[in-house]
Amino acid sequence: MKTMDAASESGFGGLELSGPTSTEAVLKQYQAHLFPQVKSLHTEPVVVTEGRGCRVKDLEGESYLDFFGGILTISVGHANEEVNRAVIAQVGRLSHISTLYPTLPMGELAERLARITPGALQKCFFTASGSEADEAAVMMAQCYTGNTEIIALRHGYSGRTLIAQGLTGNAGWRASAHLAVGVRHAPAPYCYRCPLKLTYPKCGVACAKDLEELIATTTSGRVAGLLAEPIQGVGGFVTPPLEYFAIAAEIVRKHGGVFIADEVQTGFGRTGRMWGIEHYGVEPDMMTMAKGIANGLPLGALIATAPIADSLQKSTLSTFGGNPVSCAAANAVVEVVQRDNLADNAARQGTLLREGLERLQRKHPLHMGDVRGMGLMQGIELVEDAENGERTPDPSFTLALLDAARERGLLMGRGGTYGNVIRIAPPLTVSAAQVEEALVVIDESLASAQRSG
Repeated sequence: MKTMDAASESGFGGLELSGPTSTEAVLKQYQAHLFPQVKSLHTEPVVVTEGRGCRVKDLEGESYLDFFGGILTISVGHANEEVNRAVIAQVGRLSHISTLYPTLPMGELAERLARITPGALQKCFFTASGSEADEAAVMMAQCYTGNTEIIALRHGYSGRTLIAQGLTGNAGWRASAHLAVGVRHAPAPYCYRCPLKLTYPKCGVACAKDLEELIATTTSGRVAGLLAEPIQGVGGFVTPPLEYFAIAAEIVRKHGGVFIADEVQTGFGRTGRMWGIEHYGVEPDMMTMAKGIANGLPLGALIATAPIADSLQKSTLSTFGGNPVSCAAANAVVEVVQRDNLADNAARQGTLLREGLERLQRKHPLHMGDVRGMGLMQGIELVEDAENGERTPDPSFTLALLDAARERGLLMGRGGTYGNVIRIAPPLTVSAAQVEEALVVIDESLASAQRSG
């Protein structure tokens, strides 16, 4: 399971490492010098030192199939040669200058994004993270509309900065009780745990229609906008019904607001389309992005229609936003994604993955309560006694499954408001053989976790 099986992954970099030479030593460093809230996914942490394609290697030399990709960030594979070449060439020319000076990579990337994003999105502002991009989107919604209140969704996640935490609908990621001023949280389109106790499609997507009452009862009646993820990432890959965003966007716009699609996790082909919102047939007024944009280099972006972008009357800048090295990486990523039709590959391999997970759900009905997602963004919600219709979250079993898979050479993610969702999101370059390999490990790991439980 831990052997390389593809030509592009026939070897890692092999560079000599400096610093601690054991996992134990690294963990002692973390314990002594990092915030204790910076936690590992696993009971026995993996200290990753190298990556190639869809695989990584740890400090002890063990190889793992990476099906989480740095939280959906490694879009075109670890150590992608084309991205690396673009980065090395740019570092040799210019590594930093700030947004106070135009650079070739930033201008090229802005033009590319305007060309490949839906609708009338035209003008960009670059940041160093998705959190900053979401905050910039809120600021622009307020500037453009003249309204202040913003709607976000329960179970959503927008980042770790102050406003981003206020937008987040998950108490586990909110550090203060005073973060949500001006934010109203609408019911999430979480069909497996419908907050309205209804069943799709008989519900008529009532959670979207509830925005009318939310605005009428909890706001001034005029809102700046709705910011929402096409698929909720940290929330556990909650996937709305296809009708949801058309209804929600229409209501928000009727009350003076704009619709902001948070594509930080869903963008750049992850869902089987270039953008997650494309599945829903809605053109956003603004879009935020990060993670997969630069294959691991820090970069976020906000793209808006020209009238929205032009509505800001104050000066603004970002010291590290649009860094020329990160932008060079992003230009290479977009080129690879488009040239190699990686969104199509995400759709194909995502179908294979989803069908395999649904087979496993039938084989292991006790804990697999729900399987959901799009493309290479698939989640398994684990519950107690799912076979009898119970939906009690089971975070302990979720951790046991993650650990069992890690022992067998497969890395996956964890999420959900209740900590009971396995998040599966390999690089978009993943092969059918690697998907099948992962499914075998998940099958074995489910059986192992059930035995140990």
